[in-house]
Amino acid sequence: MKFHGTTILAVRHKGKAAVAGDGQVTLNNTVIKHKAKKVRRIYNDRIIVGFAGATADALNLSERLEKKLERYNGNLTRSAVELARDWRTDKYLRRLEAIMIAVDDKNMFLISGNGDVIEPDEGLMGVGSGGVGAQAAAKAMLRNTDMDAAEIVKEAMKIASSLCVFTNDTITIEEL
Repeated sequence: MKFHGTTILAVRHKGKAAVAGDGQVTLNNTVIKHKAKKVRRIYNDRIIVGFAGATADALNLSERLEKKLERYNGNLTRSAVELARDWRTDKYLRRLEAIMIAVDDKNMFLISGNGDVIEPDEGLMGVGSGGVGAQAAAKAMLRNTDMDAAEIVKEAMKIASSLCVFTNDTITIEEL
């Protein structure tokens, strides 16, 4: 699943987690918005989600994840698995075109409509058109810096925005 027009990066480092997203929204080859917020806090500000894909679909999935979190008392792992199961098996949800990263104080997951709930090995994950560039930059910084998670995602997103035409340098960062 590949999405143009978004870069989301999540990093866990030094006991903190940060999730960043760029603000650019494109329609075909035209930039139509520069300051979209693709990273949000949900479930009493205890979970951060970042999403790539169709905006309405991503917001729908974010709301559904929050309902699962309420049902399972904030258990992100269980909620992510249940959302992915519903997403894959429900006739309506299967058509949604989005991908999500969800982070709490202990976990980080990529959740997709293919039924994926993936936890990264190294505490970092990037999705969207500039996701690989942002993730590579963050990985290099994790090895060679004393920066904290928020500083790493900020700098890595700047690098991604300089490489990916579908990513801008208007960055939203949320930190736990």
